[in-house]
Amino acid sequence: MIARIEIHLDSPVPPFEQVRAQLETLIRHGALADGSKLPTVRALAGDLGLAAGTVARAYRELEAAGLIRTARRSGSTVVAPSGPAAPHAPGGDALPLPEPVASALEDLLAVARRHGVDAQTLSSAILAR
Repeated sequence: MIARIEIHLDSPVPPFEQVRAQLETLIRHGALADGSKLPTVRALAGDLGLAAGTVARAYRELEAAGLIRTARRSGSTVVAPSGPAAPHAPGGDALPLPEPVASALEDLLAVARRHGVDAQTLSSAILAR
């Protein structure tokens, strides 16, 4: 089991999205390295107390995003992203962020997603401070 995944059934965020977002964060932060084997859909679903279809949907979305690769006989493995997604200024230019800030930002985004807060709402809240 991937010990860091927590499902909050009282959250407005659907369980498949909680799984997807948390796995994405683990992959992007390097906690799940390129080539790491993920648990089978059934194993992770059992560990988390979810239906297999819920975890399968999360895996499908991660595969569509290019973060995992699934093969019938070998299961699902992590495909490390080529680099961290850089935040962009309103004009489209990338803003340089020190690594601790970029990492904290990714953590904040993951927490916000788990609680149903989208990036635009989060951005508005930050700008209001």
